[in-house]
Amino acid sequence: MSHEGIRILSEEEQARESAENRPLSRSAITPEKVRVLLTEGKGLEIDWADGHRSAWSFAWLREACPCATCVEQRKIEGRRPGQPKPKPAQLLPMYSPPAKPSSAHGVGRYAIEFAWTDGHRSGIYSWEYLRRNCRCSECRFANAETKGSPN
Repeated sequence: MSHEGIRILSEEEQARESAENRPLSRSAITPEKVRVLLTEGKGLEIDWADGHRSAWSFAWLREACPCATCVEQRKIEGRRPGQPKPKPAQLLPMYSPPAKPSSAHGVGRYAIEFAWTDGHRSGIYSWEYLRRNCRCSECRFANAETKGSPN
């Protein structure tokens, strides 16, 4: 019998995973108003049906792309969603333009998709993914408490 795919977790890890995967209420993942601040270059803002408000910078969103390729790369590098890639030490660092989408559009009633100026366009940001990765101070504090480390 193979042991592949079997993970043994401590009680602390089990509690952390169950907190991360807790079901969210329908109103917590239903946006009332979505604003993509493309011309301002700021980011994405969502007012949720439960009264909560979330905002993400374009830089954070690009580094948190939920496509399989980006998720796998972050996993290899040990980065969390939104955490920037480490920059190699260079004598004369090259300028890289800030992350910005050239366009954004809704995907059904469950997500938003960005076409980034760097050519990437395969990430579909579901409302649930965005709510679970809310960047407000209240949610960041709650996530740090359940994960045991700052977000």
